[in-house]
Amino acid sequence: MRFFLSIVAILFFCATTYAQKVEILQSTPVFKQVPFEACHASTLVDLGNGKIMAAWFGGKHEGSQDVVIWSAIKNGTNWSQPVEIANGIQNDTSRFACWNPVLFKAKNGTLFLHYKVGINPRTWWAEYKTSVNNGKSWSKAKKLPDDFLGPVKNKPIQLADGNILYPSSTESEDEKTWHIHIEKSDADGQNWRKIEINCDTFGVIQPSILIHPQGKLQLLCRSRQNVIVESWSVDYGETWSKLKPTQLPNPNSGSDAVTLKDGLQLLVYNPLTAGKNWWEGRSVLKLAISADGENWKDIYTLENHLKGEYSYPAIIQDQKGNIHISYTAERKKISYMEIRLVHSP
Repeated sequence: MRFFLSIVAILFFCATTYAQKVEILQSTPVFKQVPFEACHASTLVDLGNGKIMAAWFGGKHEGSQDVVIWSAIKNGTNWSQPVEIANGIQNDTSRFACWNPVLFKAKNGTLFLHYKVGINPRTWWAEYKTSVNNGKSWSKAKKLPDDFLGPVKNKPIQLADGNILYPSSTESEDEKTWHIHIEKSDADGQNWRKIEINCDTFGVIQPSILIHPQGKLQLLCRSRQNVIVESWSVDYGETWSKLKPTQLPNPNSGSDAVTLKDGLQLLVYNPLTAGKNWWEGRSVLKLAISADGENWKDIYTLENHLKGEYSYPAIIQDQKGNIHISYTAERKKISYMEIRLVHSP
């Protein structure tokens, strides 16, 4: 009987996961002409009514003082001209680079822009802005409470009770220690607290959160160990299992994942291993699917090159069910794709 049930489970997994075909609805750069030399770390959010907002950081180069947060909105098939929505100016004599924007729209309609400010990821701090009109105007920048960073690269999730979980991580100033953790706020982005995770011996940052039935959550993390690393929670994110490796290779590069409305999981990631230089291994970018968060199947190749950097993806699903993906292309542009999954018999 147990063997029969296992076969049924495997057949169900294959039928719901592997028989998915990717239909490309749109593929385009987010912008063509811009006043910055380099860009990186895009984020996406569904504004409703067919509008998608993207944000990223751009300037002379990563970490330079002129790096600010830029944004553009897609209405239909066209992207608006990018505009600056946040910068690292602290006062008349102090300015720092901006890093890693994360867009998130809460259930109450408030649009959040989280981002980092500082010299580097070891010493940066968290700032955020809010908008009540889908990004037409933004509040003044505010800092998160001390010792909180908010979402470091990937989007938060909002639980049924309204509380928000933020996938976060820290890098020690000596660069030896990378740790992930979860931060939690109420529905208004207030009353923050931290939830620690046993990282074992892994060096991990930039988790993404997947949602499973009955209060089960999963983290997928970038690591220094040439593999995507995971942790699980069975109590809506209050406690987490000790980290363990998945079967997914990764060259110490950011990934992103999303839980679809039908319960399937999608992951965008670089499937190679690291090379001698930090950018090596980022020349191939793939989309994978899973029904259980454990068994993954690559179903589409977004980029496939012998060299180059195609990295730091963002992925969301809109209200209609279409999927939107953005990622860095050679630090010169943000590539964008809208797709639909079609069940192929």
